[in-house]
Amino acid sequence: MFTGIVTHLGLVERIEGEAVRTLEIQPLGRFDTVEVGASIAHAGVCLTVAALTERGWRVEASAETLARTTLGRWRPGDRINLERSLRIGDELGGHLVFGHVDAVAPILAIEEQADCRRIWIELPTELAPLVAVKGSIAVDGVSLTVVDVEADRFSLVIVPHTWAVTTLRDRRAGDLVNLEADMLARYVARQLAVGSLGAARV
Repeated sequence: MFTGIVTHLGLVERIEGEAVRTLEIQPLGRFDTVEVGASIAHAGVCLTVAALTERGWRVEASAETLARTTLGRWRPGDRINLERSLRIGDELGGHLVFGHVDAVAPILAIEEQADCRRIWIELPTELAPLVAVKGSIAVDGVSLTVVDVEADRFSLVIVPHTWAVTTLRDRRAGDLVNLEADMLARYVARQLAVGSLGAARV
């Protein structure tokens, strides 16, 4: 489990394989000791460290992960957001994030607003019930607050610090990003659905 607070950027150094893809990741900057078996969020995708390398670690991704995230589109030289898994007693600075991507969607526009940026992202139909104004959502592993929600899109305002320390500054209109809805919103939606189903049977 994660908080959506990116601590490091990483560089995709090498990619091998097709059905099961192996990626070598190099953290940029000092990174605490990593052990085989550790869970690390890579652009919002929870991956297990399979082996250590001279400059970082190696992870493996299944065909399912490749199909449901942006990982299948990564290339050597790409920068990604990194976050270690949450430990008991750690500060919860963002919101609870599983590292399980719900959908991939394109950035529709990036607008400059004073020192901030407003990013508009297409709202996938399956996520529409889970995205609300002032609610949380993880975008490429970054915990962000929803500012506006329309029928087919939503917006986020990125403050200068977040823009500077994440890969959001690398994104352009048309780029795809990983989205994970707030787990609390998911549970509320599920309870409402079950409640409605029960009422319909009465």
